Amino acid sequence: MKSIQEIKEELKRAPEEELPALCALYQEDGRKGVQSLLQQAKKRLERLEREKQRIEAMRAYEEQYGHLGYICGIDEVGRGPFAGPVVAGAVILPRDCRILYINDSKQLSEKKREELYEEILEKAVAAEVGYASPARIDEINILQATYEAMREAVSKLPVKPQILLNDAVTIPGIDIPQVPIIKGDAKSISIAAASIVAKVTRDRLMREYDKIMPQYGFASNKGYGSQAHIEAIQKYGPTPIHRRSFIHNVLGEQE
Repeated sequence: MKSIQEIKEELKRAPEEELPALCALYQEDGRKGVQSLLQQAKKRLERLEREKQRIEAMRAYEEQYGHLGYICGIDEVGRGPFAGPVVAGAVILPRDCRILYINDSKQLSEKKREELYEEILEKAVAAEVGYASPARIDEINILQATYEAMREAVSKLPVKPQILLNDAVTIPGIDIPQVPIIKGDAKSISIAAASIVAKVTRDRLMREYDKIMPQYGFASNKGYGSQAHIEAIQKYGPTPIHRRSFIHNVLGEQE
């Protein structure tokens, strides 16, 4: 007979699809410790089932428009920071793609985003990013720069999508039909995937900037206006990656 510790390790290592068979195998084991482990395994299965249902709900738009062909999710990150580019993601997932735990990137831990980023790139039909630099943001404003980054991401896709699902916006200057969805990164698996690709790409870039300009704390603040970041701008002055149009007040300048 296996020890309780051995059964615990077996259940812990088992892929979720093998858990029902293992639970059935040990169901007749009367030891309290084993029964407790089985309860934990069943709760794990219940959580998995809830997650599968959540993902199915996030596929509603993909199901609605699937007959059109390739569906591309579009989202951006970095509209609000004082420094760094705005980055747009464009992701086309396979028709019946179900990536568990995918969500609005802001709802995920950094570790989970990184894991999902790799899975998205592995499974996607196509995934690209577009950028608008701080200088470009200053030149044409953040909204127009965001649209520009989105157009760039779409233009780099190796296959042309038949429809775009966008997080809340309609992108001007694109001849592909678009569906703007409010809070789309929490409602569409394609938009959520684009959100994660854009977020991970931008965060990695800000960590690289941090190595060159460590006094601004870009690795932790990602360019956003934390108190420490504001104080660093006031002490050291702005860098080439700061958005001058965003930091007038910090520098005491008139617009």
